[in-house]
Amino acid sequence: MMFDAALVTRASVLIAAYRERQARLVTAESCTGGLVAALLTEVAGSSLVLERGFVTYSNEAKAEILGVDFNLISAHGAVSEPVARAMAEGALAHSRADVALAITGVAGPGGATPTKPVGLVHFGLVAAGRATRHIERRYGDLGRSEVRRCAVEDALGFLEMALEKV
Repeated sequence: MMFDAALVTRASVLIAAYRERQARLVTAESCTGGLVAALLTEVAGSSLVLERGFVTYSNEAKAEILGVDFNLISAHGAVSEPVARAMAEGALAHSRADVALAITGVAGPGGATPTKPVGLVHFGLVAAGRATRHIERRYGDLGRSEVRRCAVEDALGFLEMALEKV
């Protein structure tokens, strides 16, 4: 098993709750490289809930696959609140899901700037017919794997929170 038992158990409960509501999820991941979708698919029957997952690591992928405006990326950078929101909205628009979660961040060890340090991660979360939410986390320079693990763990929490909206 790729993930620890506690995370898989949380994912199982999450999948069951979305399934009960007949709600579907889509992910748009950059710094996590598909780890949230991978965790959800550890659960048998997740295909009834996870509609699709986008790994949009490059700026071109964010624009081409999700429809994120290049001007937005140029103005704010890929790791930003506006881009995380646009990624979530684009994922929802380019899927048949009810809830979209997007993640973009600096996992390190490189890629940081004074205003965007290693460990900065932006999440976008949107449920159909609702306003897009943004959550920012600053995990610190914990190492690439740990930043990504923290982001996956928080992503589960945000998807749990989104259950209230569907």
